[in-house]
Amino acid sequence: MAGKAGLPGVRRSRVVAGGAIAVVIGGVVAAASVIPSSGLAGPSPDRATVTDLPSGAVSLVAFDSCEAALSGFRRAALPHIGPYGFANGYALATRGGGAIPDAVPAMPGAAAAPPQQQKREQAQDSAGAGSQAPGHSATNNHEANVDEPDVVKTDGKRIVSVVDGRLKVIDVASRKITGTLDVPDVFVSQMLISGDRALLVANQDHVVYDVPTPRGKPAPPIYPGGAMGSKLVLVDLAGTPKVLGTLEVSGLYVDARQVGTVARVVVRSQPKLKFSYPDGTQSPTTAQQKNRDVALESSIDDWLPGYRLDSGGTKTEGRLVDCAKVSHPADYSGTAMLTVLTIDLTKALEKGDPVTVAADGDTVYGTDKSLYVADDHFSRMVPMQAPPATTVPDRTALGRTQIHRFDIAGSAPPKYAGSGEVEGTLLNQYSLSEHDGHLRVATTTWPADAVPQGSQPQSHSIVTVLARGDKGLTQVGRVDGLGKGERIYAVRFFGTVGYVVTFRQVDPLYTLDLSQPARPRVAGELKITGYSAYLHPVGPGKVLGVGQEATEQGRRLGAQVSLFDVGNPATPNRLAQQRLEGGSSEVEYDPHAFLHWPARNLVVVPVTGKGAGVRAGEWQQSNHALVLRIDGDALVEVGRVAHPTGMIRRSMVIGDELWTVSESGLMASDLDRLGQRGWVPLR
Repeated sequence: MAGKAGLPGVRRSRVVAGGAIAVVIGGVVAAASVIPSSGLAGPSPDRATVTDLPSGAVSLVAFDSCEAALSGFRRAALPHIGPYGFANGYALATRGGGAIPDAVPAMPGAAAAPPQQQKREQAQDSAGAGSQAPGHSATNNHEANVDEPDVVKTDGKRIVSVVDGRLKVIDVASRKITGTLDVPDVFVSQMLISGDRALLVANQDHVVYDVPTPRGKPAPPIYPGGAMGSKLVLVDLAGTPKVLGTLEVSGLYVDARQVGTVARVVVRSQPKLKFSYPDGTQSPTTAQQKNRDVALESSIDDWLPGYRLDSGGTKTEGRLVDCAKVSHPADYSGTAMLTVLTIDLTKALEKGDPVTVAADGDTVYGTDKSLYVADDHFSRMVPMQAPPATTVPDRTALGRTQIHRFDIAGSAPPKYAGSGEVEGTLLNQYSLSEHDGHLRVATTTWPADAVPQGSQPQSHSIVTVLARGDKGLTQVGRVDGLGKGERIYAVRFFGTVGYVVTFRQVDPLYTLDLSQPARPRVAGELKITGYSAYLHPVGPGKVLGVGQEATEQGRRLGAQVSLFDVGNPATPNRLAQQRLEGGSSEVEYDPHAFLHWPARNLVVVPVTGKGAGVRAGEWQQSNHALVLRIDGDALVEVGRVAHPTGMIRRSMVIGDELWTVSESGLMASDLDRLGQRGWVPLR
């Protein structure tokens, strides 16, 4: 172990061009490599030389020993350590093996959605692209044959819910709860299902997120009871639900994807370093030096994630990933790691053949054969230890997005298949789309210099086309200058056509012709007030948008659902609009909440808004599911479904019934008239 005087000897690292070195993330998130930008320093002694690849492509570098890994982590992290820990910001010390996420402010003009949900992987079951079984709807997934975790799943005979943090199995025919499972110490946030198996994913409950302020002296963040941070629970749903195995990992669960019976689960971890901070007994300079000393005196187990596995009557724990399976890009900070676990739901729960990359990230997009992971440095934004003088970081923080492709064919861990880089930052996974050997990427770019508080950055948006090759992702085409002074609020790609919504005061809906990858172009533009935050295909030449109406000055007025005619890309037009004064919808930041049932031309959108009969100037929450029918060029309100208490989160069609789900219960309604047929309380 090295002391304060310097770093231990460094061994040669090896370049990995196509091995099993994958990573996934969300919200939110992951990144597997970072592409060197102009102005970056050359490789330090612990880095191998990157192999020559096409412009915009890189290889990952694998450590060949724990000594080399420890040296690399220390060296990379030191420039990022300040008096409050990493990033010169909030202290990130941990106890009990857990890791605490970076605090991230909202981007200028961002919608008022929960931070963890703004970047979370979002899903859609589009017409012709979903995984519907006859007679019932399915999770609203982005791509065909790729399932995404959610709070409710159904196979048409039973509904499995974790909407209240506990697993409940509801029999559709009898409308009764037939199974309940409480998982101690965790709040289950999402799940995946294959047959009679369910994989529950959760972050440990009751995590304390104390952060230092100039006036406070908080204790380091803690995972009580020695909790690890993230927990996976494999459950047998046949009969009475029972736990088959649990896997705890030090780090926070980010996201997961499932193809067939194989799920790939991503966790984000940070080093378990016991940082200090200025608390009145030491100056910032002293605290920073102490924090640097902590890093220099650390061991390899302080940097790598740990695990605890209880499966098949056997308990094991220790280091989650071997040093030889840890890779890093040519430029990395050492302040975060992403680990992907590969889990077959039909088999016994194991460690998940983990692979780790010393990198950060925030967006994942996948097809049934390719997995794309993007890092736009979103988590490296301010705040600093004192109120910052800027609201937008400099270009190095928000100027570029690195994208990495992985081959996910079969049940083995993903294999790295090349990388590329684009200008600007992503909105979410819908900003990415693979088609005919190309990846289309929609981003918003911000000014090179930081912008004072109260000022509006002169942003604009871009769609870049990358060619997918054997050695990387290379730019072949780009269309620029969309929405100057605005940012992207919604993106969808369908075949050779793309749609981009930007907003500040009015909503330009751009239609893009992507039929020639080398020459993408704007085909048409529609300017209307408000914006759409989610776009969904609802038939030939028609797209539905869910978002917010606004004044001509950009002040939001409430939720709206818009029906667009995009049959002629040169002249997009809004055919119909449904407004809800003062309301908002979870669909705006999580499309899992959206339901489209093509067989009846029905759309269901959960809405939270102003209660009926409330006196002027007073507000009262009113929660319901708005049911609309697409009737030619019109949107017809079929009705509204409300629960006795609780906010409706999801809806699904099973047979001739519409089921709506809230934390208080599930309601079955007649699909035609919406009359209540049954109520299943969850509490």
